[in-house]
Amino acid sequence: MSQTFRSSAEQTLHPEDSAEALQLAGRLQEAAAAYQIRLASTPDDPRTLSNYGGLLNACSHFDDAYTLLTRSIALDPTQPDAWSNLGNTLLHLARYDDATAAYRNCLQRNPAHALALSNLGLLLDHRGAHELAQKFHQVAIQLTPDNVHTRTNYAISLLAQGDYLAGFREYEWRWTTHSSRSYGMTMPQWKGEDFPGRTLMIHTEGGFGDMIQFSRFIPLAARRGGHVIVRARRELLTLLRQSFPEHLFFSEDDVVPPHDLQCPVLSLPFALGTTLTTIPGAGGFLHADAQKTSFWHQMFHQDDAANGGHSNPLRVGLVWAGAPHPEIQAAELADRRRSTDLATFALLARTDANILFYSLQVGERSSQAQTPPTGMRLIDHTPLLRDFSDTAALVNALDLVIAVDTSTAHVAAGLGKPVWMLSRYDQCWRWLSGRTDSPWYDSLRIYQQAAPLDWSDPIRRIVADLQVLAAPHRRPPA
Repeated sequence: MSQTFRSSAEQTLHPEDSAEALQLAGRLQEAAAAYQIRLASTPDDPRTLSNYGGLLNACSHFDDAYTLLTRSIALDPTQPDAWSNLGNTLLHLARYDDATAAYRNCLQRNPAHALALSNLGLLLDHRGAHELAQKFHQVAIQLTPDNVHTRTNYAISLLAQGDYLAGFREYEWRWTTHSSRSYGMTMPQWKGEDFPGRTLMIHTEGGFGDMIQFSRFIPLAARRGGHVIVRARRELLTLLRQSFPEHLFFSEDDVVPPHDLQCPVLSLPFALGTTLTTIPGAGGFLHADAQKTSFWHQMFHQDDAANGGHSNPLRVGLVWAGAPHPEIQAAELADRRRSTDLATFALLARTDANILFYSLQVGERSSQAQTPPTGMRLIDHTPLLRDFSDTAALVNALDLVIAVDTSTAHVAAGLGKPVWMLSRYDQCWRWLSGRTDSPWYDSLRIYQQAAPLDWSDPIRRIVADLQVLAAPHRRPPA
């Protein structure tokens, strides 16, 4: 559910230009080679430099794009598309003031440049200025009313401001894109009507965290009559089945049972007319397996013995990185901004409290748990975690989870466990601007970056709060 940046290259593409045609067709590597050949013979063509810079943005090569685009503008500063592409580059690099200046230069030359208007709105959304951002989104929509990217940017802005009725309605525009249609669903989409005597299939959309967060709406959909079945990723099946035992869950690898209606999980709030005040399950809606939880309590006795036999430690789970999604540029870039390394958490160990930290990190950066920061007593049982049901049981046995914005935070908060979440400067729409609490999860506390890409302020505040929470758990004398 990420916001969308777009290149301005299409504003100047011509069928006879092979590089631009390849770019439009999505054949980016071939297009890049064609641009390089052209620039070898005409290195000072400003339009080619601008279009190639836009392609490099699409490939996440922002430093190279910056070099080409600044050169293009130096050769011909009258190009609105080059200024728009440069604004996109600077926005990706979190150079917000410079990006604003670039978009303004574009709009001075072409006030009806819809992409620059929408992306300037996106920049303002990153800074939490949603009312002003929506003015730019609305003008962009007036200029290009059927542009799915512009409509989606506007939807995310509305959602980040908490206008869920309008935001989720506008967010349905995502289903007009080819990538969204690739889900291959052929039955009519459910829009909230009663469906007695029929079967509704709810299916996965987005990442694990999206499915976990929005699974709370499954019982509400079932109240509209008929029969509900849910298609989910295999790793989630056990947790979802034990949390919602009255419904049928099946894997994305299984044959799809017959059904009459379908609804992606992220469209459930739209179908149900959800507002900030009608979000269900804020106190918790997931259920951990009792036997698995008991297993972890037994393991904790062994952990205590291995760590000096100290009794009554505060047990804190840590997650420092999300899952990268290189196949989806917006998601991959958002993951770069939301994730960090275990070293960022080093200050958490500098308390006089009796704290045992537990790694909940899986994936590429999980190996960092083998070399924790100095003074951090970190235990890593993640090799025993096979799916989200196992993770939920471990979390259920802990006292607190400190995590970046990832699926484990949703699991913990969905169980009603205390979660302290580190959130990026341009935080996801679901956490709402300017709030440290959440209408989605009563047990969630948000620590947002005060400056782009800088975790120092959230960590400082978490350390201060951890000192208070851990006060009853004093470390025994050495």
